[in-house]
Amino acid sequence: MIVPGSASQEVAAALSRELDEPLAAAEYDRFADGETLVRVPETAERAIVVASTVSDAAHVELLQLQDAAREQAEEVVTVLPYMGYARQDRAFEAGQPVSARAMARAISTGTDRVVTVNPHEGSVCDFFETPCTVVDAAGRLAEPLPSLSEPLFLSPDASAVDLAEAVRDAYGAGEADYFEKDRHSDTDVEIRPSDANTANRDVVLVDDIIATGSTMSMAIAQLSEPTRVFVTCVHPMLAANARSKLATAGVDAVYGTDTIERAVSAVSVAPAIADKL
Repeated sequence: MIVPGSASQEVAAALSRELDEPLAAAEYDRFADGETLVRVPETAERAIVVASTVSDAAHVELLQLQDAAREQAEEVVTVLPYMGYARQDRAFEAGQPVSARAMARAISTGTDRVVTVNPHEGSVCDFFETPCTVVDAAGRLAEPLPSLSEPLFLSPDASAVDLAEAVRDAYGAGEADYFEKDRHSDTDVEIRPSDANTANRDVVLVDDIIATGSTMSMAIAQLSEPTRVFVTCVHPMLAANARSKLATAGVDAVYGTDTIERAVSAVSVAPAIADKL
């Protein structure tokens, strides 16, 4: 049975259809003092909790869903379409926590297995104290793309070029390349253009997550006379005015998956998750 978190109802419903397993009628409420309360009326021998931890409240809700599922199920599998805090996989300054480790340890207490989609740092899987499987859903981003002319798939840096290649391969045509990126601080990032020719071509920018939109906007500014510019990402966080930044930068369309449910969530990662379950 699929047990959905309140922030992951679309992807949970899609996964229910993919696996032909029932969807639990989970309920979400709060006590008068603001504390979270969930209820899972019934589940099966295997409970698959599907919950993106997009906020601190979502983390608490996930732990409660796991516990409620454990009360009834023999096996609990936790699917994290998006894992919050995964970008803090080390202490950046003295005295800081390794937040990804803290969250992974907490999640591990209530599950037999974890499945997560394109974590920002693959090393976070080592923090879980139960088996953790990574799902690569980047190829799903090719599906909503229109017909492209001489497409060029670009990632913002070398570490994400495999994502650009995955989208290119799924699309079935084009080149893949990346920008050179130097991060001097959390807010000071320098991006240097790719050697690839972008003139009179459709350019597709690919990344795992778009948070503030600043990096993508800077990358777009480096493009020379592209025909059209499309932005794709697995996790469309799009915090604050990120979508407006991209529009101002000249993006023709933004496509994301449903790991984080946004207006740009044009394709589901459910088929890719189902393959790992």
